[in-house]
Amino acid sequence: MTRTRIPVALLLALTAGAAAAQQAPPQSLPAPVQGHEVTEVGPGYYTFRYTGTRNVFLITSAGVIVTDPIEPAAAALMRAEIRKRTDLPVKYVVYSHQHWDHVLGGQIFKDEGAKFIAHRNCVAHFTDMPHPDLVMPDISIDAAEHTLSLGDRSLMLRYLGLNHGDCLLVMTPDGTDVPFIVDLGTAGGMPLPIIPDYSLHNWIRSLRELEGWSFETYVGGHGIPVAPKSRLTERREYLEMLMQETKRELDAGTAIEQIPEVVAPRLAVRFSHLRGFSGIVKDNVRRVLTYYGMGW
Repeated sequence: MTRTRIPVALLLALTAGAAAAQQAPPQSLPAPVQGHEVTEVGPGYYTFRYTGTRNVFLITSAGVIVTDPIEPAAAALMRAEIRKRTDLPVKYVVYSHQHWDHVLGGQIFKDEGAKFIAHRNCVAHFTDMPHPDLVMPDISIDAAEHTLSLGDRSLMLRYLGLNHGDCLLVMTPDGTDVPFIVDLGTAGGMPLPIIPDYSLHNWIRSLRELEGWSFETYVGGHGIPVAPKSRLTERREYLEMLMQETKRELDAGTAIEQIPEVVAPRLAVRFSHLRGFSGIVKDNVRRVLTYYGMGW
């Protein structure tokens, strides 16, 4: 994509303004979801929600495969929920990516002897930004596809390359066509305001790839238990329009500080129904300005 040169000082001013705006109560965002719940997705396949974050776990004949432990309190609750369904131990914990809102709290499973798995690129992040509640992976993978087998079941781990960070794994248990797709498309919601740690064009590429897979529903890292595949398409179309309309105004010579005001109403025509739209959309535009102006 053609990049437009934007003065760095102006971009920094825009970013600072966005950060200040985020200190105020966000508009149109739902209140945090409290408590936890478990939803059966398929035979032996469950999604666990703690407040606003989700993972999945898979019960096999030889033990349990758990994904993101979320945080210590969540992991303890999930362990209790697993105990209600099986006495078998947790054998593996698989990290979906490197972000702390998903991967902390796994020590309870490590103490039982579980092995921890992540993409190789995550290990570099964990080493650079250690956290006392993070268990370092025992096994790192770097293949585009890796099958984790345990007892009579398996979990397919797929790496799509750079998108949300550089180590995100999409996971699908055998016997079901409902993958666990973290943070690439939260059903019915907006991206985070400044869309941190996303490569925008690679995010779109990954969503297109997922749309070509054979499944109808998926479990996301946040939100409802199971979402229709169309929500991934909705996210891609939002991102594409966001980038196209922002670039259109840059090419037209619209003043940088005015571009969010111009682009937001156009996006509202199709996407105002998304949760948090009014409080987030202008910061999304500012993020795209850094993409075209600074190359990130």
